[in-house]
Amino acid sequence: MISISQIANFLQDLPVAILISENEFLFPWIEAFHVLAITMVIGSIFLVDFRLIGIAFKNFEFSTFSKALTRITWLGFSLAVITGSLLFISNASTYLNNTAFQLKFLFLALAGVNMIIFQFISSKEMNVWGHPNYRVPPMAKLAGICSLSFWLIVVACGRWIGFSL
Repeated sequence: MISISQIANFLQDLPVAILISENEFLFPWIEAFHVLAITMVIGSIFLVDFRLIGIAFKNFEFSTFSKALTRITWLGFSLAVITGSLLFISNASTYLNNTAFQLKFLFLALAGVNMIIFQFISSKEMNVWGHPNYRVPPMAKLAGICSLSFWLIVVACGRWIGFSL
């Protein structure tokens, strides 16, 4: 049976991983695009969560507002996955043993589960949430609060990784 450490060693021995780890310019450029991608993800998610919780954008009907930002979120997330994967393979075994990296992925998973629960359970009536005299259900607001919390922790852990390698 192949272990996770063997997979990590295989990944960091790939030619592209060696190129990234040995080139003084490549890693910082990939990291810069990763930060840009995370900014797109976090920015768009926070705007939707702020609307969901009722902090801002109350004049916008929720489902229209959310759908308008979905493309930005998924574009940013796709770019973050690509750039994050490239950063990861450049030193995979070190990242796997890093507490901040492990926590980042734990909270990414929690954010994903929260989103799935919200999409399939809490958001069934989201088309009417923006209409006058209708309040966003408490469970939907809780999903927004959880989302904000989980994504803040993901960002904090991401920053922590750089200081704990």
